[in-house]
Amino acid sequence: MAQNENLAKLSETGVAVWLDDLSRDLIHGGDLQKLVDESSVVGVTTNPSIFAAAISGSKSYDDQLHALAVRKVSVEEALRTITAADVRDACDLLKPVFDRTGRDGRVSLEVAPGLAHDEDGTAAEAAHLWWLVDRPNLFIKIPATLASLPAITSTIAKGISVNVTLIFSLERYKAVMEAYIAGLEQRLAEDPEASFEGIESVASFFVSRVDTEIDKRLDAAGADASLKGKAGVANAQLAYQAYEEVFSSDRWKALEAKGASKQRALWASTGVKNPDYSDTLYLSELTAPDTVNTMPGKTMQAFADHGQVGTPVQSSYAQAEKVMADVAAAGIDFDDVFRVLEEEAVQKFVDAWDELTGSVKEQLEDKK
Repeated sequence: MAQNENLAKLSETGVAVWLDDLSRDLIHGGDLQKLVDESSVVGVTTNPSIFAAAISGSKSYDDQLHALAVRKVSVEEALRTITAADVRDACDLLKPVFDRTGRDGRVSLEVAPGLAHDEDGTAAEAAHLWWLVDRPNLFIKIPATLASLPAITSTIAKGISVNVTLIFSLERYKAVMEAYIAGLEQRLAEDPEASFEGIESVASFFVSRVDTEIDKRLDAAGADASLKGKAGVANAQLAYQAYEEVFSSDRWKALEAKGASKQRALWASTGVKNPDYSDTLYLSELTAPDTVNTMPGKTMQAFADHGQVGTPVQSSYAQAEKVMADVAAAGIDFDDVFRVLEEEAVQKFVDAWDELTGSVKEQLEDKK
């Protein structure tokens, strides 16, 4: 089956095309398979907001909800059973991609967002979800909060593949790469004969939300309008520069020689929120080898229709540094921007999880 030419060109640059969406209808209605067949899709990411929309908007969950209601399971158990079932089915659908590539064909499932500042709780749930879904091409999503960084290390050390999410700053991204490498080193320290086979990780670096927050502050400061809509891409481009540095170090090469895989940068939050900007901005401007771009369906369709591959990230570092310097000179406090973005992002997922919990509780009552 013919692949869409624009998405195929993006894929050829080394960008793995992933879908930032999942639902039972998408899996069983054939649309996800069609995206794999025709749109170069080789992975899927989920989050609490995505599941809230999926479960509240479909009748496909009714039979399972009824069975769970009859068994009188708790709302938390029901929620995990439902989401794990969808992720497991998506993993099975993408298994041929996983078998072919060894790296892609992955589906992400997030730990409960309320655990974002609970190291032990995060590590425990990561292990539980890995056991529950029981698929080698699963990613457990763990937020990049300071409290969760040690949980990332311990989870990797156990051989569990991790998608580290909610990364906004270069500083935190470097800490995430350190947590991943430390996890691999811990695994070896505990067992010198331990294998790295199958252990993968991606670091989800958020893009559009950075522009949204900084643009708002630039407007408030009366800054030059030409600075708007540039920091998100520049910030991500400098993240890739950091990726190149870390994963070319002697420390990394020692792990790579034992079979370890690089933690790929994953561009997240790539749906454009400002209609004044190109609707493919965060795809075209973030083309780099060995990266992932997870995109909402609408953004993927836009690129399929008229997207063009832009200048490779590696040629943009000097310009990216200038953009960030100019934005800072306009009075933008990046530390405060990234703090606010992380707090808002965690709260947004907590709210979505609470909404999802309430919806499932209500439906369990109805199905009794």
